[in-house]
Amino acid sequence: MKTRCPWLKLTNPKYVKYHDYEWGRPIRSDRKHFEYLTLEGAQAGLSWETILNKRENYRIAFDQFQFEKIAKYNNRKVESLLKNPGIVRNRLKVESTITNAKAFIRVRKEFGSFNKFIWRYVDNSPIQNNYKLLKDYPSKTELSDTISKDLKARGFKFVGSTIVYSYLQAAGLVNDHSRKCFLHPANN
Repeated sequence: MKTRCPWLKLTNPKYVKYHDYEWGRPIRSDRKHFEYLTLEGAQAGLSWETILNKRENYRIAFDQFQFEKIAKYNNRKVESLLKNPGIVRNRLKVESTITNAKAFIRVRKEFGSFNKFIWRYVDNSPIQNNYKLLKDYPSKTELSDTISKDLKARGFKFVGSTIVYSYLQAAGLVNDHSRKCFLHPANN
């Protein structure tokens, strides 16, 4: 059996698949960046497993995370989303997705893409950490503090430092696969 990160819930096949094929792998697609930011924000106060189990519902409800479309959502669309049992029906989280889509578009206009904007924080190369135990993992870092402040200044919501750090891990800007995990570069 493969050794995996200590935080992984092995009894959930979706979680294992997410860990093995997505988490910590560098993404370069703006739509994927927006999806990850949205889902990490939706997780606030909940477990990642809850969000992961609702992920397909999110994709359907939020037009496959097409930020251009989401930026144009109106009050009727918000009310419809708040009735959707397949997503987290929290008004602030739903409305923040629309706010963030608009901010995301502004960042793209300024930098050419969100991908260019975010990867410049790590000089276009993932930060490789070497944590072994669950207690070793930080919930936020100086980098996530800096990015969180920048995103908030640009109008983003639900982008606190802990949410941003989770996003950086998921999007592969920070590789936090455990030193014991089969996906840690030292084990390949």
